[in-house]
Amino acid sequence: MPTRSPARHDMLVELAGHVLAVSRPHPVRVALDGCSAAGKSTMGDELAEVLRERTARPVERAGIDYFKKAVALRTAYPPASPESYYLDSWDNAAIRDELLVPLGPGGSRRYRTAVMDLPATTPIDGPVRVATDDLILVADGCFLQRPELDPHWDLRIWLDVGFDVVLRRGVARDQAWMGSAAHTEARYRAKYIPGERRYVDEVRPDQRAQIVVDNRDFARPRLTRLPGTP
Repeated sequence: MPTRSPARHDMLVELAGHVLAVSRPHPVRVALDGCSAAGKSTMGDELAEVLRERTARPVERAGIDYFKKAVALRTAYPPASPESYYLDSWDNAAIRDELLVPLGPGGSRRYRTAVMDLPATTPIDGPVRVATDDLILVADGCFLQRPELDPHWDLRIWLDVGFDVVLRRGVARDQAWMGSAAHTEARYRAKYIPGERRYVDEVRPDQRAQIVVDNRDFARPRLTRLPGTP
């Protein structure tokens, strides 16, 4: 996690204020959407921390990577393809039915924050949690505004970084488990970036989100769109 600079802290405080301004008769479901290595998990953790400092309401964190399909079940497309990554890696029905719908209008308030371990090889069974109506959910992940999920968010935040940043950060982060910098770069260029570019082109998450954060500079992230602005 990067050291939190004063400018980053101030941005997080402002962002938390916008989250707290969202009023619903059910838990508020916040999507922290963005491409690979955009800084989603880090900002999600930080935003949740700042929210807890500023409200007595319960704040839940969820990483959507814990809702991936088992690797062995991703058979619709070649495994190294952008289509496999974008269209066949996440269990969108589980995200909707186990996490988002229970927290929405008329929902049971019984929800789960994980159904699969991070290697996506072993299902996670439970626990089932019970939400109060004033819960704030901060969920981070890729492709959160795709049509299967978009109706179930109450606030959408897009972390804006260029694909050059995605490549640079992704190679630095993932080469340890992918084997080498060269192999990691090739994988990003052939699979991850084309899949994410398709999402950006088709869904326009940067335009649909109520809030956009320019997160190219960890020390000085900027809010470039706020609720109610075009």
